[in-house]
Amino acid sequence: MYVPPAFVLDTGVIVAAMRSQAGASRLLLGAALERRFTLLLSVPLFLEYEAVLSRPEQLAACGINRTEAGQVLDDLAAVAKAVPVLFRTRPLLPDPADEMVLEAAVNGGADALVTFNARDFRPAGREYGCQVLSPIQALRRLRS
Repeated sequence: MYVPPAFVLDTGVIVAAMRSQAGASRLLLGAALERRFTLLLSVPLFLEYEAVLSRPEQLAACGINRTEAGQVLDDLAAVAKAVPVLFRTRPLLPDPADEMVLEAAVNGGADALVTFNARDFRPAGREYGCQVLSPIQALRRLRS
């Protein structure tokens, strides 16, 4: 029986998916909504998605309004698996704002953390046995 992989998507991947209708990030967003992988989300990470996507400059860059951004977030929440943060990894990453992404991956038992920032996440990912993939690498994994 096929078990889809479990991924955590860094906020930058969500932003890239919303800004462009083409590219690996947008395809991953679609794959999440189609449940082709298990999207893992903690409350802090979801709130980060919401805070970033609600910024006026992000809404303008995405060509959407706050209601449309909220609908995308609602759709993601509907398909995601909630991850309680029972174990804190802090501080392991150069950017403290990235810790919530790592914590969602570690606490959710993610197969991979998908990010554009592999350089910062890869050492911590190795420590916790979580692959760190770019969006295109994650798509290739889904297709294999």
